[in-house]
Amino acid sequence: MNTALSQVHILIDDPDAALSFYRDGLGLTVTNEVNQYGFRWITLVTESQPDLGIVLFETHAGRSQEHGDAIAALLAKGEFNPVHFRTDDLAALFERLRTIPHVEVVQEPADQPWGVRDGAVRDPAGNLIRLEQA
Repeated sequence: MNTALSQVHILIDDPDAALSFYRDGLGLTVTNEVNQYGFRWITLVTESQPDLGIVLFETHAGRSQEHGDAIAALLAKGEFNPVHFRTDDLAALFERLRTIPHVEVVQEPADQPWGVRDGAVRDPAGNLIRLEQA
């Protein structure tokens, strides 16, 4: 029996801003986009892991107004766990991300004591994204 991770979901508050970050900034490829009930779900993949879907979905999608508002408030505070990506050119990726609107650099790339070179940004929704050199 083989079990594998198939999707990772990332909460967003603005699909267009999220696309700018994940597609244009990180270089992911959109494989599916669903518009339903006034919300968008956008699935992207990396070139190196085309079977792992990264699904961007809005905070209120499929939720009551009250629950959506509570999740949106946590997202705005950056209270969710970080998402980690690996790249073969950390410096170039950071330079590209600096051109994307509403991206906050949290930590410049640096060699870490645990053996990787990494840095961190916040996407336009406030998610902490850690980026490491492969």
